Formats: sequence, structure tokens, C-alpha cells
Amino acid sequence: MSRSRCLALTIGLLVFHPTLGAQEINRETVMAIKEEGLNRSQVMNTVAWLSDVYGPRLTGSRAIEDAKVWAMDRLRKWGVVNVHEERFAFGPGWSLERFHAHMIQPQVMPIIGHPKSWTSSTDGTVKAEVIQVDIRTASDLDRYRGTLSGKIVLPQPLRQVKMLDGALVLRMDDALLAEASRPAPLLQSSQVRPSGQLVSDLIRRFYLEEGVVAVLDRGSDATVVSGAPLGSDLAWPTQRTDGGTVFVGRGGPRDENIGKVVPAATIAVEHYNRMVRLLDLGVRVGVEINIQTRFHEEDERLNGFNIIGEIPGSDLADEVVMLGAHFDSTHASTGATDNATGVAAMMEALRILRAVDAQPRRTIRIALWGGEEQGLLGSLAYVRKHFCDPVTMGLKPAHKSLSAYYNIDNGAGRIRGIWLQANTAVAPIFEQWIKDLGDLGVSTIGRRATRGTDHVSFDRIGLPGFQFMQDRLEYNSRTHHSNMDFFDRVQSDDMLQMSVVAAIFAYNTAMRDKQLPRKYDSGC
Repeated sequence: MSRSRCLALTIGLLVFHPTLGAQEINRETVMAIKEEGLNRSQVMNTVAWLSDVYGPRLTGSRAIEDAKVWAMDRLRKWGVVNVHEERFAFGPGWSLERFHAHMIQPQVMPIIGHPKSWTSSTDGTVKAEVIQVDIRTASDLDRYRGTLSGKIVLPQPLRQVKMLDGALVLRMDDALLAEASRPAPLLQSSQVRPSGQLVSDLIRRFYLEEGVVAVLDRGSDATVVSGAPLGSDLAWPTQRTDGGTVFVGRGGPRDENIGKVVPAATIAVEHYNRMVRLLDLGVRVGVEINIQTRFHEEDERLNGFNIIGEIPGSDLADEVVMLGAHFDSTHASTGATDNATGVAAMMEALRILRAVDAQPRRTIRIALWGGEEQGLLGSLAYVRKHFCDPVTMGLKPAHKSLSAYYNIDNGAGRIRGIWLQANTAVAPIFEQWIKDLGDLGVSTIGRRATRGTDHVSFDRIGLPGFQFMQDRLEYNSRTHHSNMDFFDRVQSDDMLQMSVVAAIFAYNTAMRDKQLPRKYDSGC
């Protein structure tokens, strides 16, 4: 559809909705938001700077600090005010300085892989024999005691690599949207999954004591994707693309044991499997590897930060509408779809609102979070500081002033709706708003709660916190926490739409006579 036709359709859809109130929404402003965001967007430029220039943006690293300076400067140039950072305790940071790995016996083969975050360094470039181990319990350690010194360890069995098939690129069709709009099924009584952390810590210390040179794994067998809806998988694709895509995790602690680990990397499953098969055939395998990393001690300013900025409100300026996304990324790529896209969309939403001279009644505040990848640390620190201190179990005055928090953190796909987070009272309001967004493909109210990203920090203390529902595209199958999360996976048309929808939701929330309803009144 041409943009001129889209704008004409938009004008036709902008009719009066009695539930909003006659003076609550300036229709000319809503039309201007769409026109500005679709025709003069800067969002892809923002994604490029965050991912190509500054990514990876691992919390505690030099790269994320440099990206922060750029982002704050860009917000100020767009007319956003009160732009500042709020630091929080994170602990030592980490960054990668150099990596290469080759199988050198029985043949030379460059190995596709990436070191795990917070792993330690090898003693320069080292060559070592490869051995596979099968350690599942503490009692298995004795079988390998005295046999691993100077070896490179493969700790997992061979994993079958399936042909590429099914919904590897997810755009939500009518069936998925209908499923998302239905209430979640009743969940069974919660089951506590046994933790393998104690065994993992024991194995880590065992490898170190035994003198293992390095540990190479091929990643876990399943991907856990942030923002998954509770109660159903909604047929999200679960097959990984493999083919050199590496899903890399953390390889060491950030506490007092930092650095006390054997160097570790995740490698392509095809390369891992080949070495396992060679060993099964009785063929000796040798690898040359170099991992060089650096730890960054936490200084007096603390290693974590959130970026905050505002568009001031008018008659309801003491009340706040928040847009947010996590600024940090994992370390194995440039963090384009996770989450430069969310950051860029929310930054662009504020740029659009300033460009069209929107005059919101409530203050619209952007928050770009640090430490999300380590457990929502930035948003939790902000909520504790401004809204609710769990130590005192008491609400702070600002708790009553927040109308809503909106979050983006599910990749590069366009927004198809919004998850209610079980706040059924807000459904009629959102239903009216998305009638004005049908031309942009927004159609669905998700009746379920979602998890795994920063809106949860607000929802936990009774504040209206919402995650937008997105087409996942390749987020589940290829880019989430992988070495393939680059600018090339970002879709321009979807980014323009995301920015416009976020700006309109923020503006509509800021213009209402009343705050959005809350699903319950809560202390911490």
C-alpha cells in the first residue's frame, strides 16, 4: 500500500470514540504522528549506530558506555529534556579482546564459535587434544579424575541437526492472532524444576582443579525466548536455524569467583558433532584456540546504568507515561534485534512527538535499561528507587503518578497488538485505540500475561506494565542471543510501524482525562 493511500485511510479511520472523551485526543496530532513516522523516519539510522558502531552493548563494558553517550546526545538534539543516567550496582564487567579456534588434527578446519561471557583467557594460543566427557552427577567426576590435564573438553553428546523446515520466520496469521486474543488456559499447580546449578558449580571447579585447557560446547538443546506468553506457546517456532548460528550463553560468575573458570566457548553444532564423531571412530582430534578477555572492575560510579529522558506534560505534568526498552545486549553479536530495535523504536517515538510538536497533558518519559540480560536489573533498580522499596514494603509517592509503562523487546517485527498482562479493565480502552491503527496492521488484544522482559518489573508492584505483541520474524529461530543478531536481520518497514504505534500509544495515554486502570492496588 502506498503511503499516500495509507494516510488517506488513516484520516478516514480517525472518528470520534465516546469512551475516550471529546477533548482527550487531538486527531490532527495523531495523523501528524503517522505522517512524520512513515515519511521522515530516522529509526534505521539509530539501529545502525547502536548495532554496527557500538554493539555488542554488554552491561559493564566500554562499548555500552560509549553507546550511552551517543544515545543521550541524540535524544537532546531531538528536544528531549532532563536526559540523564541513573547508575546502579552491577558488579564487574567483561569484554572480549580476541578469539580464534581451529581443529588442527586430523585436518585443519576453522571453527565457527564465540567465547561465553565472563569467561577467562587461555594462556595465549594453545594447542591441545580434545576429549569428550559425560558428567551428569557429582559421582561421575571420579571417572575422569587425573585424565583431563592439558585437554580441551567436549561436555555434551552429539545433537541431531534437523533440516530447515516449518515457521522459521514468524509473521502472525489470523489463527495465531485469534489464539493470542483468547484467555490463557488455567495453569496447573506450579512445579519447581530441580536446579542443576550446584552440579554445574562442582563441575566448573573440577575442570579448573584438573587443569583443563578449555571447554567447548554446542549450546543448549532449546531456546528460551523473552516475552513468551504465559499459558501457551502460541505455536512460536522452536527449531533453530543452525548452519553456523551459535546461541552463546554466560561462561562464568560475576561474584567473588569471577575469572575462576576454565576458558569456555560455544561452537557451531555441525563442527562440534564432527569432532564427537571422529572421537567415536577412535580418531585423535586436536584443536588450536586463543581466547583473550578483560574484566572491568566496578568503580565508585557503579557499572550499571539506565538512560532517562522526558517530554514535559502540561496540565497533568506530574503524572507520567513511560516508554522503555533494554539498552544492553548479549555479547556474541551487535545486538540488533535484541534490542537495538526496541531502543530505536522508543527513541524514534519521542523524536516523532517532538517533531510534530505534540503537547501531551502527562509527561512522557523514556527509559532505556541496563542489565536486562542478567535479570531485569536496570528496571528493577529503577522501580525500587522511584516506585516501591521492597525492603520497607512501602509504596513511594511516584507510584500513584504512573499511568502506564510500554515495552518493546521481541525483535524487529511490526506490532500486531498488545498483551493485557491480565489487566482486563484496560481492554476496552486499548480496543478503541487499535481501531485507529488497523491501517498499520494492529488488530489484537492479547488476553494473556507475558514474561521475561522489563514490563514485569512494573507489573510486579501493581503498576500498569505492558509488552507490545510483535511478529517474531527470525527472533526465535535465528537472532535471539546468537552470533547472527546483526543489522541485516532488521526490517525497515516494520521498524517504521513500531515507532509510530509506540508514539500513538504514549500520546493517547498522556491525553486521557484519567490514568489507565490498574488491575489491583498493591504494596511491594
